[in-house]
Amino acid sequence: MSRFGFSNAVKKPDMEQAPQVTPEASTPKPAPQMAAADAKAFDQLDAKLRIHAKLIDELDLSALDKMDDETMRRRVRGIVSEIIKKEEMALSAAEEASFADAVMDEMTGLGPIEPLLKDDSIADILINGCNQVYVERHGKLQLAPVRFADNDHLLRIVQRIVAAVGRRVDESQPLVDARLLDGSRVNAAVLPIAIDGPLVSIRKFSKSPLTMEKLVGFGAIPQPVADFILGAVKCRASTVISGGTGSGKTTLLNALSAAISPDERLITIEDAAELQLQQPHVARMETRPPNIEGKGEIRQRELVKNALRMRPDRVILGEVRSEEAFDMLQAMNTGHEGSMATIHANNPRDALTRLEQMVMMGGMKISETAIRGQIASAVNFIVQATRLSDGSRKVVSISEVTGMEGAVVQLQEIFRFERTGTTDEGKVQGHFAATGLRPKFLDEMERRGVHMPEGMFDPSMRF
Repeated sequence: MSRFGFSNAVKKPDMEQAPQVTPEASTPKPAPQMAAADAKAFDQLDAKLRIHAKLIDELDLSALDKMDDETMRRRVRGIVSEIIKKEEMALSAAEEASFADAVMDEMTGLGPIEPLLKDDSIADILINGCNQVYVERHGKLQLAPVRFADNDHLLRIVQRIVAAVGRRVDESQPLVDARLLDGSRVNAAVLPIAIDGPLVSIRKFSKSPLTMEKLVGFGAIPQPVADFILGAVKCRASTVISGGTGSGKTTLLNALSAAISPDERLITIEDAAELQLQQPHVARMETRPPNIEGKGEIRQRELVKNALRMRPDRVILGEVRSEEAFDMLQAMNTGHEGSMATIHANNPRDALTRLEQMVMMGGMKISETAIRGQIASAVNFIVQATRLSDGSRKVVSISEVTGMEGAVVQLQEIFRFERTGTTDEGKVQGHFAATGLRPKFLDEMERRGVHMPEGMFDPSMRF
């Protein structure tokens, strides 16, 4: 078996019947400077598939499954070298070794996108059918010189990914959330949902988790604000991290979890496991989609209910998106203070509204006032993360839930990011400022031995 948990017995492509790759048919015409690179990429892909087909003929696949990666790579390199000589391909020794690695990736890895997965400067890989692959570097999208032979080739790669984690994708179930073995998050849509070919987005898993110190160094959050929210988490403040897609919510949740004591038992619940908590006592759970008969689905709500029977000190939800919001609030209100979650929302007030709406999705016969009371007593802080126009990710607000006034949940902002302008290069300029409001939770932090500097909440403070 390969390192992705499936047989290497890939169907030999019929090269005479292989469709001609024509990027103009489904994507905008590339810029002139990309034309030569695209042509070279297509030629290399065609050659890789030809060599791959010959390898299948010459290799003993049953013996190949028993080899370790290094032995397999040496064996493949030897055969590729022989084939290259027979094909009379003009390649240097370095190009030949690189070519052999690419063929190896085609056999046991993820084909053309393997180099992108190995590139640490890339955060996201976005595939729009076989002819168009974008990557995100430093917050900006760029067209990558990577192509698949056709949509069937891309579909085989997608099926390879999802099969490794026990999931499937086909016409009867055309949407899937999965993850690579390194933890990278994958979402895919295929026919009949994706009209022009499979759509795949890969959010890469950081090999070295971003700590709060690194986020401070990147300018995502100033040190005093980081110290305050870390102190609040340490003192078991229940925290919701709000933000849009790609705003860095999960990264921030990982960084904040560093403040949790190693003596606590944590239970994480996610759709696709990607949290990188550093504590020694972490129990991880992941949802399960329905099987081919539409049965066996396990949703986040069932996992949250079950987690409460597993003696957690804190429950951490990768993302609250449905009726499990009610069970999360119940946990925060019944001895699991300090629990954390992320939620999609544009600002802290919207986050409270979305929580209320998600509780209602569970069909609970509870009044709006009672739901808001649950939220007000369960949640202490809302941390708002945003992806700015220059591609940078930044914490833009720390708000405290202070209770109820009538039928309204009271929210007070403690710190905010104030945008002051934009440079000629498009870089967003601004600073953090205290609003002048003293957090109610500060008294609890003082009682637990976490002290904030005098004057930290003075409205004249700029960070």
